Amino acid sequence: MTAQLACMTDDLGPEEAMLVELDGADGAPVPVTVARDAEGTFHAISDICSHGAVSLSDGEVEGCLVECWLHGSQFDLRTGQPVQLPAMRPVPVYPVTIEGDKVLVDIDVTVSAS
Repeated sequence: MTAQLACMTDDLGPEEAMLVELDGADGAPVPVTVARDAEGTFHAISDICSHGAVSLSDGEVEGCLVECWLHGSQFDLRTGQPVQLPAMRPVPVYPVTIEGDKVLVDIDVTVSAS
C-alpha cells in the first residue's frame, strides 16, 4: 500500500487534531490521529493511547505533544514516546507527506512503533 489521503491542510489549524480512519493492509480500518503542532507541521500517530486505550484525537495538542484526555498521558507527536505518566509505552508514528493541499499518511510504515 502507499500513502493515503488523510485530510486537507486547511482541515486543521495549529495545535489541533482529528481522527481519520485509513485502510489497513487487511482492509480493516486503522484509526489515526492527524495533528498539527504549534509550528504548523503535520504529524500522524496511532489514535489509541497505549495506557488507556482511548482516542488520542480527543485530547489537547500543545506544542508538539498530544495529551490523552482520560488520564493525562502525553505523547511526542514526532516520536510517539510518552513524556508524561501514566503511559509508559510509545504509540506508532506514521510518515506524513504534504502534496499541495493534501495530507497523505502511510500506515504501512512506522517511524516509531510500540
